[in-house]
Amino acid sequence: MLHSLFIAAAVEAPAAVVHAAHAVAEPGMAEHFGLEWKYVLIQAVSFIILFVVLYLKGIKPTIAAMDERTQKIDAGLKYAEEMRAQLASTQQQTEAALKEAQQKAQAIVAETQKSSKEFADKQQKEAIEKATALISKAQEAIELEKKKMLAEARTEIARLVVATTERVLAKRLTDADRASYNESAARELAGV
Repeated sequence: MLHSLFIAAAVEAPAAVVHAAHAVAEPGMAEHFGLEWKYVLIQAVSFIILFVVLYLKGIKPTIAAMDERTQKIDAGLKYAEEMRAQLASTQQQTEAALKEAQQKAQAIVAETQKSSKEFADKQQKEAIEKATALISKAQEAIELEKKKMLAEARTEIARLVVATTERVLAKRLTDADRASYNESAARELAGV
């Protein structure tokens, strides 16, 4: 039994010595993977230069273009909102004019009723005709103003769509392309 322990110790001892020798002879982590610090530094500098060039030539102009596009879209939306407000104001004015016309017509009708029956009938007919004409004129004026504002809004929105399309496509559109985009935008806006 003692003999087998010596044999085991004799076999294990050289293995421990060989293992210790390998541990001492093993290179560091950087040398193990073949890293040389001067190449790592050169690559880091190269990466920084590449990043700066990409930032100055690619990222920064792209961000500026996106900001400009956002500002133009905001301006277009603000203009459209102003047109809506203007349209609402015009409608309120025409409604006030209609109410005033109706009040005038009612006053005329009240006066004619006080007069004699013949005169009342004659005056009533004239007042009704005047009120109808005034109302129809006011309605025509409202409709014309509404059409005018919608046409202006459509034209502006179509112009913005074409400008945005030119920028998105990054090319200059021909007059035929521009007319095609304007017609397409106008048709879609007419459906709205």
